Amino acid sequence: MAQILDGTRVRDDILSELKPRVAALAAKGRPPGLAVVLVGHHPASEIYVRNKVRACRELGIYSESVTPPGSVSTEELLGIVDQLNGRHDIDGILVQLPLPPQVDARRILLAVAPAKDVDGFHPCNVGSLVAGLPGPRACTPAGILELLKRYGIPIAGQRAVVVGRSDIVGKPVALLLLHEHATVTICHSRTPSLAAICREGEILVAAIGRPAMITAEFIRPGATVVDVGMNRIDNRAEAARIFRNSTEKMAAFDKKGSLLVGDVHPLDVAAAAGAYTPVPGGVGPLTIAMLMVNTVVSAERRTGLC
Repeated sequence: MAQILDGTRVRDDILSELKPRVAALAAKGRPPGLAVVLVGHHPASEIYVRNKVRACRELGIYSESVTPPGSVSTEELLGIVDQLNGRHDIDGILVQLPLPPQVDARRILLAVAPAKDVDGFHPCNVGSLVAGLPGPRACTPAGILELLKRYGIPIAGQRAVVVGRSDIVGKPVALLLLHEHATVTICHSRTPSLAAICREGEILVAAIGRPAMITAEFIRPGATVVDVGMNRIDNRAEAARIFRNSTEKMAAFDKKGSLLVGDVHPLDVAAAAGAYTPVPGGVGPLTIAMLMVNTVVSAERRTGLC
């Protein structure tokens, strides 16, 4: 039977390990500080920000939400970021995406001071990742590596296939795996013979945003499969097709009106993989945990504790 890689358990372990580090910073003068900039009203983003604020509160990290209106201009938002860059009590700045169409998102992300870029998106920090130098790493990719290591999944010398080339997940997770001495292939929508290439992977990372696209024919028997996708299915027929009319899943669908499905087919991966991340409860919980890690490390560097 395939091993389930429980991201919730690993998240809880990481947060427990952070508590004494936060206490040490508070004892030295102040706790770490995280500012989240949330523009306008975006329900999914608001839920995500609430989860971040809750994690900060549980750890003793100071958190502050900055909520400019959806009509904010690029220049006004640049001014907010500049103020946060200059504040001594703020160690990490996170600008929640997506931003409204009138805002130049690239200019805003570039304006965040690299030392406070706890998302790991600034070109300076991406450059540090490429060069293997210290610096904040993108949270979801860093969480994936943490999950693999804590479950003792071999990486060095393994063939890893990453499906998806985004700047947020695909590219950085490929680089992190490369730094751990895996042989890495990056695939995308224009990759020919995609299933055949995926089957070569002893580690397969799916980050493409297409529900249940990675089926049994993509999975090497016994592979470790990491599913980054979070797709909400609100069509009952589609849910029935994916879960093959599972009584339990269809009852859950009827109760909630939707189901979460990853990029990997949930039944196929359980049958074919040696280990895999479930959706939900796999990669998702680790993203916020690694945001907390980046915030604490930033505070430690700025106060001389590391």
